[in-house]
Amino acid sequence: MTVTSPDTEQLQQHAIAIERELSKVIVGYPDVLRGVLITLLAGGHALLEGAPGLGKTLLVRTLAQVLDLTYSRIQCTPDLMPSDMLGTNVLLATDTGERRFEFQAGPIFANLVLVDEVNRAAPKTQSALLEAMQEHTVTMGTRAYTLPRPFFVIATQNPIEMTGTYPLPEAQLDRFLFKLKVEFPSADNLTEILTRTTTTWEPTVEHVTDGDALIEMQRVARDLLIASHIMDYAARLVMATHPRLPGAPDAVRQYVRYGASPRAAQGLVVAAKMNAFLSGRLNVSFEDVRNVAASALRHRVILNVEAEVAGVEADTVVDTVLAHVAEER
Repeated sequence: MTVTSPDTEQLQQHAIAIERELSKVIVGYPDVLRGVLITLLAGGHALLEGAPGLGKTLLVRTLAQVLDLTYSRIQCTPDLMPSDMLGTNVLLATDTGERRFEFQAGPIFANLVLVDEVNRAAPKTQSALLEAMQEHTVTMGTRAYTLPRPFFVIATQNPIEMTGTYPLPEAQLDRFLFKLKVEFPSADNLTEILTRTTTTWEPTVEHVTDGDALIEMQRVARDLLIASHIMDYAARLVMATHPRLPGAPDAVRQYVRYGASPRAAQGLVVAAKMNAFLSGRLNVSFEDVRNVAASALRHRVILNVEAEVAGVEADTVVDTVLAHVAEER
């Protein structure tokens, strides 16, 4: 299916403007900003991994301002219950003296939801996110409630602290389109951050677009052209992450326990389309696929004990796969 909307170029400019407004507030993370925006346009969810104090909360709040969307934050703790996040049925008395249950929506009912330190929540609470992230609904009793559109979850986790945390299961990790690493800023960027945050000056961002326009961007971007040989390249990248399949590189056979899922292949293609859209193009290239591969695959490649002992990270394995798989058969 081809993109035929006469407003495609204007929608692309709006998407690029969102990225520009975010950069007014967030210093030194162009790859993270691009990754968050790709995830948003793809209708997916993002997992941000980084130490505290790197601006992850500020990023989500600023994004809500730029897009004029509702925003909520869920601070995860070991005693957080699913109802604290999703909502609950409350018994209310009517004017006639009758009593009935009424659903009180939780903070998950927002357009942009920040789930802070998601790995501090107990497994039961983490699993409550799965339906919301995948189906965009919340089931309470026998009734399902639809979440607002657009719906976007950014979850954060601290890779340093392990006390009192619960590792995210593979099924939940697979629900995230991207896993983005928020590294410590460079000296120049840290100086700029100090300049901006230690005075009374506050950055202002402009309202660029709204939820309806964002949904239209998502539709148009998904309709971008992708040639069959590029689709085949994305499929072969994912296949090469499986140690028991022919064509896997030696590093995969040695260090990978489970390869990326079919959902990873879908995410890789969709994310490549969004990267092309943000680059002002209407067709997907090999470079688009390579640019999003690490973010789309690093959390879906499950390493074994040998990799942990050798200090091998998922990014190293993904880089090996990218070097191993040829663009053309």
